[in-house]
Amino acid sequence: MPDVLRPFGYTTGLVGKWHLTETYSGPYEQRPGNPFAHGFDEVIASEQKYIGDGDYFHPYFFLPDLPAREPGEYLTDRLAAEAVDYITRHRDEPFFLHVSNYAVHTALDGKPDLVAKYRAKPGADQAPNRPVLAAMLESIDQQVGRIVATLTDLGLDRDTLLLVTSDNGGPYRDANQPLRGGKGELYEGGIRVPLIAYWPGTVAPGQQNATPTSTIDVLPTVLDLAGGDPGGRFDGVSIAPVLTGTGELDRGPLFWVYPHFIGRTHPHAAVRAGQFKLVQYLRDGRSELYHLVRDPAETTDLSAQYPQKARQLRALLEAHIAETGIFPARPTPEHYPTVELAESFDTDLRRWDVLPVTAYAAPAAVEGGRLAVTSNRLTHLVFRSDVAPSSDRVAVVLDTGTFAEAGSQDTVFVGLAKDAGNYLLFRYHNGLHRAGWDLRVNGALITAGAEPLDNLDGTVDLTGPDARYAFVLRGHQATAYVDQGSGWEFLFTADTGGAIDFSDPAVRAQYRYAASVRLDNGTITLDGLTARRA
Repeated sequence: MPDVLRPFGYTTGLVGKWHLTETYSGPYEQRPGNPFAHGFDEVIASEQKYIGDGDYFHPYFFLPDLPAREPGEYLTDRLAAEAVDYITRHRDEPFFLHVSNYAVHTALDGKPDLVAKYRAKPGADQAPNRPVLAAMLESIDQQVGRIVATLTDLGLDRDTLLLVTSDNGGPYRDANQPLRGGKGELYEGGIRVPLIAYWPGTVAPGQQNATPTSTIDVLPTVLDLAGGDPGGRFDGVSIAPVLTGTGELDRGPLFWVYPHFIGRTHPHAAVRAGQFKLVQYLRDGRSELYHLVRDPAETTDLSAQYPQKARQLRALLEAHIAETGIFPARPTPEHYPTVELAESFDTDLRRWDVLPVTAYAAPAAVEGGRLAVTSNRLTHLVFRSDVAPSSDRVAVVLDTGTFAEAGSQDTVFVGLAKDAGNYLLFRYHNGLHRAGWDLRVNGALITAGAEPLDNLDGTVDLTGPDARYAFVLRGHQATAYVDQGSGWEFLFTADTGGAIDFSDPAVRAQYRYAASVRLDNGTITLDGLTARRA
């Protein structure tokens, strides 16, 4: 936005949440993806630490250097004050201001007087009513009111377009009814939110318009209204004709891709074209088709009734995913033709460092062409090769062998390791049939960005004769694929940019291709490890 508006004389500002970098150390202006790097002239009250747990009363843990402006300061009010100041400072020049609230986010925490107001209402203790959430939303409403009043008092209201929207639906599914689902889901309860436009003299008050739009349309719309030509160079389209009442919008399909795990939700994607919407789950490929006009609650899957429409939308969605390159290529020799490591474990361990993670380390040996670890108490060993990845586009494939089938730690790993205290390894726990990832930095087991939020539940089985587990690196993201004997399946993506940035050659040079075993009873064997680069 700043880059396209600057040629038209606009100054640009951000007040509040940014959350496009998972790096929380070093000077803010040097962190990957920071708002200054995106061209903003002013960045105010933007987080310095991870915001996931929420914080609303000063001092704010994710804004440790931000002094309070008043006693008992509430963060939503503080952002309102900063927005008012920004507008006042730039009243005599064109400006763009993005106000991004930290509310509403877990944990919920409202101003006591407002919480008391909603707790006193009849039925406050009955679902879906949530007094604290209501109090927080009223604070946001007051914030918007302060911005509108400032524009009016300064005589800027008739020259300023104000847009108010949300990034997703609420996490409380009962509050989203009759729409299905909520935050983290691509059903309508997770993605359908209001877009409110306020522009006295240009946008007629009190109108409602059902034209589907998306936040990707804000950029071309703003450029269009500023006097530029959005053309066809953006993913979105200008909705200026709808806002001004000068025309209608005949747009193409809308796409959503959610490659994460959040609660019980697994990676999935969706496309809407006209009145139909298709939701596709990315692991098993199953899809559902809904008619959003007749069935906005998405209760009836029409895939069998309209197979041609389902095939058409599925083809659109798969083409979009391929075009955007959201997922790295599957770990096949076709995509990663250059072999960097091919170890069948059929001789000895001279090329490998055996690194104990636990205090006790059972011996490792090559037996019958397999690497074997046998133990009757907890042991975790990392097998680090002598080969460092020469690119940040690599695929590491672990050929699994046999599992202990006993104890509680029947687990194998594949990935990259620097030493026993620094590694990124994807894990498979055979006893629970779960896949997940372990990121260890300076001996501490952490997650960066907390995706996936939990282990992939017990739907993976690597006990078959052709089973394989793959770690695919692309920049600072690593993606897990599994082959249970019938081809590669996507599992999850882990973003490590906040802890280890493998796109940096100096960082990558410290790490080696690695496999690992953790068990507490029995024997685990590994058949081999192969690493290839694009």
